[in-house]
Amino acid sequence: MRSSLLLAFVVLLTGLRAQTPVTVSIAPGYADQVWYSLQNGVVGTAPVNNWDLAFEIQGFTASVLVNTQKAGVEVVKSPFSIAQWSSVDTTGLSTWPRAHNADTSWSFGALNQGPFADEFDLGWGNYNMITHVVAGDTIFLVRLGSGTWRKLRIDGLATGTYTFTHANIDGSDELTGQINKAAYSTKNFAYWDLETHAAVDREPANDSWDLTFVKYVSFIPQPYGVTGVLQNKGIEAARVSGVPPSDADWTTAAYNPHINTIGFDWKRFDMQTFQWVIEDSLSYFVKDQVGGVWHLVFTGFGGSTSGTVDFTQGLVSATGLAENDRTPELRTWPNPSLDGRVTIDAGDVRVLGLDVLDAAGRVVRSGDAVNLSPFTLDLQGLGAGMYSLRLATDRGTAVARVLLR
Repeated sequence: MRSSLLLAFVVLLTGLRAQTPVTVSIAPGYADQVWYSLQNGVVGTAPVNNWDLAFEIQGFTASVLVNTQKAGVEVVKSPFSIAQWSSVDTTGLSTWPRAHNADTSWSFGALNQGPFADEFDLGWGNYNMITHVVAGDTIFLVRLGSGTWRKLRIDGLATGTYTFTHANIDGSDELTGQINKAAYSTKNFAYWDLETHAAVDREPANDSWDLTFVKYVSFIPQPYGVTGVLQNKGIEAARVSGVPPSDADWTTAAYNPHINTIGFDWKRFDMQTFQWVIEDSLSYFVKDQVGGVWHLVFTGFGGSTSGTVDFTQGLVSATGLAENDRTPELRTWPNPSLDGRVTIDAGDVRVLGLDVLDAAGRVVRSGDAVNLSPFTLDLQGLGAGMYSLRLATDRGTAVARVLLR
């Protein structure tokens, strides 16, 4: 508590616009991923290519990411059922759509993509409300960095342990691995290298970082590799454009939980000068792990030659340090919805804004602040399937899933 009060006092003494220059390097060729704390600087660095799968530890979505930024890696959702494991082949492989992790949420990995049968379908398996076990029901094909195709199934998630199996397409070299969530209880994800068939502990504790600098896939609108900045779970950011950074107002900015709110487009490549250009009249405000608000202004980008990102940061408010950060709970009904209308009860929290995300993690509808709860959301016009409702509230971010018939 004393440190929080001291931090607030320092802000009052030094003024709101004091900016400190920072350089973060993700290495030449964007070879590294860097995790960054706005209070403490770099807290972790790891090679971007030392993993293939990442298993979500926290929450209920059981997201499984695939490292499609590792050279040569691809993943497809095959038409084969689990019962056809021994007869999988690659006929028609070139026509099967490639899957990617969502760039707006950590909770929609490449293996969690729809279409979903119901609200208990996680993409790679189904959740049983009685046994509390997620049983795998899908076979994926993953091309490794070596160029070899492997078939993969997530066998299940039971008593806190993921079990998965992968093999060559002809069934040879079949291996089974396990990830015990309890062994990674302080992390967002546990990682696995399919080529060495080994776990990789590469991520710092989830309460130690706010932002990660990394190469990832964005949808613009087709999947495309970009380099930028993603937010940690629960970290909100606001983009303020069209005004000089010195005039940007953190108190009226629209904060967003999408992990790519900062993203990659604070820079652009000038094809005439062949140089990276930083967008002017653009800055960001980020709420850190303890509620402080920081002002970020990007000033330089070294590209693949150096992998450096230059920016300035300054603490503009420490008033959030003592705020109640209890995550609100949402109730939604009817679920499934037959007519596209869903009633949402967020309790006594203030809803500052909301987004509706499709199965790929793309925002398909947005809404403004809501003064009363419960309230009804009209999703008519959206296709049948599973959607996520993400609400920004005065107590953090709340998420619910809803099925439209």
